Amino acid sequence: MLYYAESDLSKDQGAGWIGGNAPDFFDDQDDLIHEGDQKYVFYLTLVHPFKLESMISIFIPEDYEEYLENNIYPNCSIKVIEHPISTESTKEMFTNPGLIKHTISDGTLSDDEKSMDQSFLIKVGGNPRLIQHEDYYFTKLREESFSFLFQVDEDGYPETLVQHDYDYPFGFGSLYIFAIIGATEIQHPVAGFWQFS
Repeated sequence: MLYYAESDLSKDQGAGWIGGNAPDFFDDQDDLIHEGDQKYVFYLTLVHPFKLESMISIFIPEDYEEYLENNIYPNCSIKVIEHPISTESTKEMFTNPGLIKHTISDGTLSDDEKSMDQSFLIKVGGNPRLIQHEDYYFTKLREESFSFLFQVDEDGYPETLVQHDYDYPFGFGSLYIFAIIGATEIQHPVAGFWQFS
């Protein structure tokens, strides 16, 4: 399943959004997101592709060096939180000043092999499209029975997403989300790692 970002904000929230304000679920959740002196900003939220009553939201540290140094599970400092469906907050407490809000389109089915040559914002299921093919990214994830859930690929950003004078959050890279995937349910989504070229 592939998702794309669209600048047409006259639509409803689609499958979620990237940039803008965090979901209103987090309005009173400062303590859940921020850790001590480390502040986080909202990145994106996506309706859970396998639990339509839930969303998955992603927050990244304000300090790029923090998540550059901590980029592989279990020390990946990107926060991935599953929560009930929520609308966008009117509060800007987690808003990332470098991103202009875009709606995430409803997903389209794609052959896994063909998706490796396509541009996309989010790819759910199948095999991840890696930038660096190194086993150490997967070591701890495999030990703890995590499987690939989806990736967010900056190659799929629309040109209007990143504010002028700001950098791509992942250095024109990709963020990989993993989860415990059982026969009947998907639990505990986490940031597995992120890579850049």
